[in-house]
Amino acid sequence: MRNNSFILTDSAGIQEEFTSPNIRKKCFVLRTSTERQEAVDAGFARLVGIEPKRVLWDVLDWRHDGAKVPARKSPFGDENAAETTGELTNKAEHNTGVIIQ
Repeated sequence: MRNNSFILTDSAGIQEEFTSPNIRKKCFVLRTSTERQEAVDAGFARLVGIEPKRVLWDVLDWRHDGAKVPARKSPFGDENAAETTGELTNKAEHNTGVIIQ
């Protein structure tokens, strides 16, 4: 994935993965709707449907406009969920005396 400048997919999981900080690529979604609207709203993904000509034109349009990917953070997090969860667990244990396992 890192060696591509974009991807064509119908996978919601791939749409999310392509927004991660270590990948950050454009995702053209071969659907008319998506469960990952956040990726579309943030500019990482574009719904292009399933008509081959439209898909081609949308990719070419993106390339013509500079093939840019948003500089903003991923709408799905910063890849620090485990660390953040650990910190919050430690604070909760400290503040309440309850051991969380």
